[in-house]
Amino acid sequence: MSRYDEGIARIEATCGNGKDNVIALATIVTGPGNDGQVRPAVRDVDAMYEAGVFYVTTTANSNKALQIASNPEVAFAVAFEGVYGHGSAENLGWVLDPKNATLRDKLRQTFADWYDAANNEQDPNCVILAIRVTTCSIFQDHGAVRYELDLVAKTEAGDSPAAA
Repeated sequence: MSRYDEGIARIEATCGNGKDNVIALATIVTGPGNDGQVRPAVRDVDAMYEAGVFYVTTTANSNKALQIASNPEVAFAVAFEGVYGHGSAENLGWVLDPKNATLRDKLRQTFADWYDAANNEQDPNCVILAIRVTTCSIFQDHGAVRYELDLVAKTEAGDSPAAA
């Protein structure tokens, strides 16, 4: 098994299998700060991980959704798990859109303890965000476990001839 495959297996074991993950999701604010520079914004969100993608429910009018619409590049860190990286986010649309039915069912199950209290599914602005992981670092067990994954190229830094 390649180090890339080992790293992907580690993410699946840590974040997958219907786990409700708390991630810090960073976006870029749509307007500049006082100094004229772009500013990052970060917030904690609940996310379900599956096959290289974190899924989040939110309102289309939230700052994060509006910022992602303007710039889909995001960063994330899974709380207390040593998994962090970058991704490209996309609004998948209304949770009740028939194309989202299977994913919605999974999200409702993963977020069962709070889903109905936090989401008004009858509102077409209740949407699913997909955060497709592009790069990911894993730093666990006080550094005993380390991976640098590129999910686009499907490589791990330790797999390259230069790392040998």
